[in-house]
Amino acid sequence: MNKIMEVRELGQTVKVTRKSQGLTQEQLASVSGTGRRFIIELEAGKESCHLGKTLKVLSMLGIEVYVERKEGL
Repeated sequence: MNKIMEVRELGQTVKVTRKSQGLTQEQLASVSGTGRRFIIELEAGKESCHLGKTLKVLSMLGIEVYVERKEGL
């Protein structure tokens, strides 16, 4: 499990996973119900990407997301 601390790292994870599955940006956009521009911006680490769409893309790639509270907070 990778600990992702920045949007840029999340984008890189999406890009590497997409490519390892042999998908184009267009194909991933189609199966996740988003647009190609959204995939491009997500992979580039654009901070204003919509969380709901991002979670849908991650799910389509088989990437699970976990949220963990820091100790002491």
